[in-house]
Amino acid sequence: MTSSENTRVPSQMDGASSRDGTPPGGAAGTSDVAETAGTAEVAEVSGTVVAAEAAGGADAGAGGVTVLDLLAEGELTVLGRIEEASNAALYCSVTYRGRQAHCVYKPVAGERPLWDFPDGTLAQREVAAYEVSEATGWSLVPPTVLRQGPYGEGMCQLWIEPGTDGATDPLLALVEDEEPGEGWKAIGLAEVGEGRTALLVHADDERLRRLAVLDAVINNGDRKGGHLLPAPEGRLYAIDHGVTFNVDDKLRTLLWGWAGEPLTEETLQVLARLEERLAGAGALATRLAELLTAAETEAVRSRIRELRRTGRHPQPSGQWPPIPWPPV
Repeated sequence: MTSSENTRVPSQMDGASSRDGTPPGGAAGTSDVAETAGTAEVAEVSGTVVAAEAAGGADAGAGGVTVLDLLAEGELTVLGRIEEASNAALYCSVTYRGRQAHCVYKPVAGERPLWDFPDGTLAQREVAAYEVSEATGWSLVPPTVLRQGPYGEGMCQLWIEPGTDGATDPLLALVEDEEPGEGWKAIGLAEVGEGRTALLVHADDERLRRLAVLDAVINNGDRKGGHLLPAPEGRLYAIDHGVTFNVDDKLRTLLWGWAGEPLTEETLQVLARLEERLAGAGALATRLAELLTAAETEAVRSRIRELRRTGRHPQPSGQWPPIPWPPV
């Protein structure tokens, strides 16, 4: 995407479907769950998500307990509330058979209704995004399960420790130049105040490129910079996948830098594997049927087929604001 093709990052939502689930002109109520959790004696949590232990995928740890076992079966203790979340998101500890970690628990009871996502729940879509991520082999989404908790059924996801080795390169930047420098991809022009604009860019990073493909497959309507979590050992995780899997094209992302470019050979192989696993009674198809509607699962198949047919990263459709607001 050259600078002449850049999309200006707006200063408001321009009447689009809102992230907090409120229709244009509507009003969202306050979550009773969030209010209750906010009374926890432990200080409320704000800022970037971090973890008590690094995510090790779903591999077995001490005593043969996997991370998924820990999240699904462990005892949840609410420690505080994540203030910046649009819906109820609780910071918890989870303990099971001598293993302990921190996690995010998002109860369905604390979700605000989404007028353009009438089916299913945010929690189910978060888990579905994890399942698709694991099927790619890229493990871009932290281990995530659907379970019962203190406020009923909800999503429970491992809390990710940020990289602390000082070697984490920035993934997003604002530059004064008209074109991105080497190692960067243009997103669009951002308003930076006093009538000035700057070029918003993201890193030309293999991890981000894989994430851009995953977002296209799951039809992510809200890929913001704050959802990117660099982790130890060069890992990158992405969070907040409640606004995904819609049957209509709602792809909104900061990762447009590869728009229209050919997909990598690795990506084409991954897409072929995903299509196979979604065929008939394949394992992934069976799992998604438990979390999504039949139409939503078929839309996943359709998006994969289209990506394989074109062999290119998708471009903005022009029917939906291509960049979420706020972008970070």
